[in-house]
Amino acid sequence: MILRFILFIAFCYFIYLGIRYFFHPKRKLEAAVESGAFYFYDDEKNVRHNFLMTYKGCLFEGEKYLGTTKNAFDVVSIFIWPHKTEKLKGFTYDDFTFMEAQIKSVYPNAKLDWKKPIQDFLASKNKRWDDLLDSSK
Repeated sequence: MILRFILFIAFCYFIYLGIRYFFHPKRKLEAAVESGAFYFYDDEKNVRHNFLMTYKGCLFEGEKYLGTTKNAFDVVSIFIWPHKTEKLKGFTYDDFTFMEAQIKSVYPNAKLDWKKPIQDFLASKNKRWDDLLDSSK
């Protein structure tokens, strides 16, 4: 009788672990990396933890910095970099603006800074845009 009870408890525990694994956000992040979908994994309440974001199969990490705004303390600066730069093949300027918009929806007061080589790519795009505006005047 006791053995049956222990087996029943063990069975319930393994079912619990399986359900917990299935709904864990890290597993959803891994699935989004494999499928190439967008997914944003973050603990908004803990500023010390970096967020992870995936888009088109590339994994990005963002480091948050706390500062002051007009009304309160909030995340005011975010540095973002890809885990593997070779996965950036095929990314366009619009992809980065999409990701920036998604981050800004969560952290509206934050200034976003991309690390190299994305920083150079975005700067060259903005420079070309500024040159086009200047030449049209």
